[in-house]
Amino acid sequence: MPSPAKKRKRDVPDSSPHHARSIASFFKNQATTQAKKPEQVPDTVPEEDTTQTLSDEALARKLQAEWDQEDNATTSEAASGEPPLTPSIPKDIDAEPIKKAQKPNTLSLQSSTGTEDTISLSVPFDQSPLTFDSVKYAEELQKHWATDTGGASYALLTRAFVLANSTSSRIRIVDTLVNLLRVLIEGDPSSVLPAVWLATNAISPPYDELELGLGGSSISKALKKVYGLNSQGLKTLYDKHGDAGDVAFEAKKKQSFTLIKPKPLKIKSVYQSLVKISTSKGTGSQETKQRVVEKLLQDTRGAEESRYIVRTLVQNLRIGAVKTTMLIALARAFLFSKPKGADFVVRPQKELASLKKEDLSEIYNNAEEIVKASYARHPNYNDLVPCLLEVGVTEELLVRCGLQLHVPLRPMLGSITRDLSEMLTKLQGRDFSCEYKYDGQRAQVHCDEKGNVSIFSRHLECMTDKYPDLVSLVPQIRGESVSSFILEGEVVAVDRENGELQPFQVLTNRAKKNVDIGEIKINVCLFAFDLMYLNGEPLMDRPFRERRELLRGLFVEIPNQFSWVKSLDATSTDSETVLEFFKSALDTKCEGIMVKVLDNTPKPGLNETNEALSNNERETNRQSETTNAKEKSSRRKALLSTYEPDKRLESWLKVKKDYSTSSETLDLIPIAGWHGQGRKAKWWSPILMAVRNPETGNLEAVTKCMSGFTDRFYQANKDKYTQGSPSVISRPSYVEYYGEPDVWFEPQEVWEMAFADITLSPTYTAAIGLVSEERGLSLRFPRFLKVREDKSIDEASTSDYLALLWEKQVERSKQEENGPAKETEKLGWQE
Repeated sequence: MPSPAKKRKRDVPDSSPHHARSIASFFKNQATTQAKKPEQVPDTVPEEDTTQTLSDEALARKLQAEWDQEDNATTSEAASGEPPLTPSIPKDIDAEPIKKAQKPNTLSLQSSTGTEDTISLSVPFDQSPLTFDSVKYAEELQKHWATDTGGASYALLTRAFVLANSTSSRIRIVDTLVNLLRVLIEGDPSSVLPAVWLATNAISPPYDELELGLGGSSISKALKKVYGLNSQGLKTLYDKHGDAGDVAFEAKKKQSFTLIKPKPLKIKSVYQSLVKISTSKGTGSQETKQRVVEKLLQDTRGAEESRYIVRTLVQNLRIGAVKTTMLIALARAFLFSKPKGADFVVRPQKELASLKKEDLSEIYNNAEEIVKASYARHPNYNDLVPCLLEVGVTEELLVRCGLQLHVPLRPMLGSITRDLSEMLTKLQGRDFSCEYKYDGQRAQVHCDEKGNVSIFSRHLECMTDKYPDLVSLVPQIRGESVSSFILEGEVVAVDRENGELQPFQVLTNRAKKNVDIGEIKINVCLFAFDLMYLNGEPLMDRPFRERRELLRGLFVEIPNQFSWVKSLDATSTDSETVLEFFKSALDTKCEGIMVKVLDNTPKPGLNETNEALSNNERETNRQSETTNAKEKSSRRKALLSTYEPDKRLESWLKVKKDYSTSSETLDLIPIAGWHGQGRKAKWWSPILMAVRNPETGNLEAVTKCMSGFTDRFYQANKDKYTQGSPSVISRPSYVEYYGEPDVWFEPQEVWEMAFADITLSPTYTAAIGLVSEERGLSLRFPRFLKVREDKSIDEASTSDYLALLWEKQVERSKQEENGPAKETEKLGWQE
């Protein structure tokens, strides 16, 4: 499921005004109209207003009193013939359901707290998997589920969410997920897949674009209708808690009684409801989605279920179960457990518990590598989980759930180096290829034997509709001996007449969907650099030199439409040649160069042993030969020339134009943040930065930054801007930004930021109207330098100053085109 940041960049039809609204903005808009209306809960209301103004509890009391009156009247008349007195609605009702012989269609009050699934909510998922008795709990839960139409309850998943959310320990989060999965594997295997999707806060792989498409108003309406809140009450709760899920939690707690005992939510039914929401299209779809949302909230049996249903709907689960965490949990769960009837072997719990820590870690790591490798080649839980249920964590998993056409593999990534000297040191004794790092968009092109073509982005989003010109090009570029392939390259905007490369911002102006090939105004060229699959055979285990030869030998180059990345083969002794190639890449408006190891083994005659090591490393060798042997093994593995999906290795190195090439820095104001991913899940990352508009006093968003921070700074920043503190506020009216961060900061400090260059942006509002009427300015590759404790926010950089830097950059670019200046001293190069 695409992240909110990606969704904002898509073309959204004008007929979808609710798409960009958030729950916070809805509360804000309702505040004015509700300010003059005091919140009241009357004991009695006019008959015609009952359904709009009474909560479930009040309505139930009223109906119950009316029916009691009828019953009393019947009894009284039968006994004495006198009309009964009109009873008053009781002020306090016992928490237990009213126990009384009732006629058909008679409603009674049900205790909301009494409906919770206490059995599921008592499972100690946060125990160590080495001691957790999954068989015992699976058997108990199966009996419990049988009384409620079968199937694992959503309460069980909620229990795991609560425990995961209550700790910042990654080990404890993994243990909780492992034990949850084990109980489902043994008690209800059919619920494992939907539980994995729900725990990862997604409903489909990123290339299969199923989106919930829910605006904040849909959640708000459902909360008001189901829990009897008005707009002012809803806004008050949101301002206090700052999280839509916490609002639902508090609202559910106040709902002491319900009209009827809700049926328990099931893991499968919740997932199916989300799919129904995402697949509802066309006329009446919004009403359909609204009904599904309301039904989900109505069926929750406890405040925690309400919290996590709403967090799921707003796509912000906040339990730390990112992709890597879930893959680790799956690998470990299938080491301990298997469904009934499965043939694969699992390790007895007692045997694993008796192992030494190092031996257990090795078993864990081997299982995790298999699951991660399978997911990297085939990133779809719909295929991975069923295979795990059938064959477990075995090598067969890589065969059954491996590389497949039209399913994007996760791309291999390069490590960053700050200058050429560092790169040459790391690749001492190796043959490598230097390639231009073009300023474009990475693309993965799939073509099958029938000629069907799919194009995917670096983030696995489907871009086939965005580039119909590349799709039509495929029959021309594949040679006669090529039937099917997966290749990778960089899509760059070009001037078709002279072949001049255009900046990335030109490419961003191209439409993103429903592109008519006859109306394309921005032409592109695909610069291919790797071949991962050919004629039904994966090539990832072959050296890069061999993959590159197949690519260039079997495909046809078409000038300014399909070509190879410009490259230079060299060794660490060719420092002058590499420097000139790097400078030529910058002169050609590239970001820098990519450096890739060509072969798996060092070149004969070049020493990669202790002669390439520093004195400190030699001393380490003498002090601990065993430790150093492991380190050397890991370094050698990292320098293999194979294609390693979803890994960032030093066999691929990025050398970019250093930040120091921009002598200017900006003093920006941190105004908002998002929940981090992976290792940064417990911090705010990225952080939204803004400049100051000197005329209006507003703050204009200019960039997101997630570079240059230390772990200590991240933690201090999270402590400062912790939710519930005065430093965290609701969306301020003086901030100009189209998106919806997870949290808004009280503007109070200034940070000095470095950057590579300034670009026009459709997303950010900084300096809009000064350089363009429709676009603001943004920073490329921003990096945090320090907190400017000597400056107040009134002394932060202004939008006028940012526009001035942009104009200087444009002028400098024109001068370089006429006569490129020598920039050797700026490249971070050291002779």
